[in-house]
Order: sequence, then structure tokens, then C-alpha cells
Amino acid sequence: MKYTKISGFSDEIAEDIDTQFRVLNKLNMQYFEPRGIDGKNIAEISDGEVSALKRKMKENGITASSIGSPIGKVNLADDFEEHFTQFRRVVEIAGMLDVRYIRMFSFYHQGGEEWSEQEREEVLTRLRRMIACAKEHGVVLLHENEKDIYGDTVERCADLMTELGCAHFRAVFDPANFVQCGQDTRKAYQALKEHIAYVHIKDAFLADGRVVPAGAGDGNVEYVLEKLFAGGYDGFLSIEPHLGSFAGLENLELDDKMADLPQGGEGTFTLAYRALESVLERVL
Repeated sequence: MKYTKISGFSDEIAEDIDTQFRVLNKLNMQYFEPRGIDGKNIAEISDGEVSALKRKMKENGITASSIGSPIGKVNLADDFEEHFTQFRRVVEIAGMLDVRYIRMFSFYHQGGEEWSEQEREEVLTRLRRMIACAKEHGVVLLHENEKDIYGDTVERCADLMTELGCAHFRAVFDPANFVQCGQDTRKAYQALKEHIAYVHIKDAFLADGRVVPAGAGDGNVEYVLEKLFAGGYDGFLSIEPHLGSFAGLENLELDDKMADLPQGGEGTFTLAYRALESVLERVL
């Protein structure tokens, strides 16, 4: 594979970090997106656990591409001050691990698909406060287009970037998440291309939202990557498999690279990696 800035949510391999790093080394991956560390969320680990993680990263030649944080994945009705304290802790952990990027979200609400203007203003107010903190600490918040949060549709993601987009607030482009919201990823790319600083690699079917390997679904992954690279993109591609059992993948037309895989988390992560590898061979 010619492209080296491949990362991934290695907690989908296993809970323990030693197994995660063993598989990343096996795949010759130099980066990971820390989210689950030995069964604990990255936002909840202690200073001692951060130091232990940093030591193991050095021993294994692995660097964190972005903190896979849960920030913003709470309801607007929840206590924001408590959540902001957690956010500040994530910023602190990012500093300890020498990580520039923090993945985050733009809040759930009690309603359905429609958001009131009051709710929109509350989202913007909270994000502005977090962006100010990010600027103060020299980190970049990466907004992921997660289903059911404010920024899940193309229109609302574009709204966030128009209102708040800056050097410390950029976009993660997740094709599968857009598909699961019934969005056209080609239109999403065109609307957000100036703001994309990071890409999650997963794909999905429009019909049922099922996540599949990159290139096997309706996320136009090849189109998006081709356009990004043509525009000079040189950022991370982070594998987020979210794949079900191998039985559920039997009917997909996968090439020979995706045969004879290990079972379990290592197998689905390896499958996701090889699917990306195949897409990149066609794009680069």
C-alpha cells in the first residue's frame, strides 16, 4: 500500500492494548485511534494508565492519530458542566499523548429529526466554548457526522462548519454514517470538502444501514477518496470496521485478499484493512 497514514479503532480487535498493538504491527500499521484501552474509555483512564499506554506505544512503534473521544455524544438535557469537565480531561490526555486531533460529536436531543432554533443555538454555544478551549491548548476538534446528533445530515454538518469552522474545528468525513442517515456521500463531499481534515473508513448499505467493508456499500468510498487525493488531501484514513459476524459477510463479493482471515475482532479488522487496501490500489 502506497499510502502510509492509515489508522484505526483498534479496540474493535480486542479490549486489551497488547493484542491491539500485536495486530497493528502484523498489518504494518503505524497509527491507531485510541478509544477503548484495556476495557476503559480513553476519557476515563488515569495519569498512570496514560503513561503506561504511552510507553507501550513507543515500544511498538505506534502513534495516536486522534483521540477517539465520546465528547458531544450526550443529550442536550444532560449536565453540560459535568461533560465539559470530561472534555477538559480529554484535552489533557491528548496533550500527554502528544496528539493534535480529538474526535467529537454535536449532541443528541429529545426530539426526532427536526431540531428547533433554540436547540441549534445551544449546540453552537457549547461547541464555541469547547473550540475556545481547544485553541487555548493547541488541539483540533474533529466533528464526526454521527447518526441522530445535530450534525448528522449534510445540511447540518455544513451549518456547523459555516458557523464554527476554523483551524481548531474541522470535519471528520464518515461515509457509512451519512449512508445510514439517507444522505448522498457525493453531495456531502462537495458540501464539506473545504473542511475535511480526517476520514473514517467504513461503508454501508442504504437499504438497511448495514455496515460493510469499504467499497462494498453505497458510501462511494472510492469516489470520495479519489476526490480528496486529487484536491491534495494527505490526512489520516482511520478504519472503523463495525462489521458483524463473518456469516453476515458471506454473500458480499470480496476479492481474494479478504479470504483466509482470522476469526473474531482480528479478522474483521483485517478484512476492513484489506478492503481499504483494495480501494487505494484503484485510487492511487
